[in-house]
Amino acid sequence: MSLTRKDIENIARLARLELAETEIPVYVDSLSKILDFVGELERAPTDGITPMAHPMPGLAQRLRADEVTETDAHQRYQRNAPQVEAGLYLVPKVIE
Repeated sequence: MSLTRKDIENIARLARLELAETEIPVYVDSLSKILDFVGELERAPTDGITPMAHPMPGLAQRLRADEVTETDAHQRYQRNAPQVEAGLYLVPKVIE
């Protein structure tokens, strides 16, 4: 898929990027190549392939132990709040 200069300008506007005139042709070329590569991947035959949850069957991801590392500072934080009731922060109503 080939992108045009207008496509790149529109993408830059949506992403709120300011591109120099000399950068636009570079982006047209590089983003077009990326989209072409993605198109090639979409054509790969995947019928009958079972999705994998992990790239190495029989292995599980090591996770850190679920241990408490900090004390509860809830009361200390609420002392700084202008209004608190029943452990909840009270804020002004902004929507009727």
